[in-house]
Amino acid sequence: MQLNFKRLGEGTPLIILHGLFGSLDNWMTFARAIAAKRTVYLVDQRNHGGSPHAMDHHYEAMADDLEVFFQSHQIEEADIIGHSMGGKTAMQFACEHPEKVKQLIVVDIAPKEYPVHHQLIIEALESIDLSAIKSRGQADEQMSKLIEDFGVRQFLLKGLARGPEGFRWKFNLEVIKDQIENIVVPLDAQSHFDGPSVFIRGARSNYILEEDFDGILRQFPHASFETIAEAGHWIHAEKPQAFLEVISKYL
Repeated sequence: MQLNFKRLGEGTPLIILHGLFGSLDNWMTFARAIAAKRTVYLVDQRNHGGSPHAMDHHYEAMADDLEVFFQSHQIEEADIIGHSMGGKTAMQFACEHPEKVKQLIVVDIAPKEYPVHHQLIIEALESIDLSAIKSRGQADEQMSKLIEDFGVRQFLLKGLARGPEGFRWKFNLEVIKDQIENIVVPLDAQSHFDGPSVFIRGARSNYILEEDFDGILRQFPHASFETIAEAGHWIHAEKPQAFLEVISKYL
């Protein structure tokens, strides 16, 4: 699969992978800040953004998509930043193709299994009558009945596109809903990556706990850990300057 992407800057390649229900646009501000010294590839993963939709949505497929991306753009080696779902894609790829990953940076996700916790979001997305709404404001109003957090609603509404025939979701909601359990599965316990890696967590997030460190080190023995104060799961959006400072230490 040929993935949609944007390229900024010149220098050592850096690939950025967004999380579930996101897109490359979520990372544009960060990419601009770091592109002065790097070639930054912002990538839409399958079933998201401008990339093709497919019936399969699991980490093996997404890692294969990334391998095709490396080949298509003649990238021999790159640093990879992956957030949440993108972080697990990055971990999967690094374990399968360690020679292609200069440094792995995982943002607020561990290689462990998570409980399915997206039901409310999916219900809220499905509650919007796309054929009836005339504006994003109307979509936000409908979604607010189930999701109180304004920031979460604004993040999700970035996936709403308007075309000649009305509004549509950029992400493949039907397939994601059907295969949501593939998003929360653990990385194969036998997989490992011996290269340099960094796991960054938000202090207000529960995605990476201190009790997860030993498990991470078993599969990523050269991992370093960073915690960003007052940040939740969307660290790069909530604390952009602190996140940039931490990333700059490693890149």
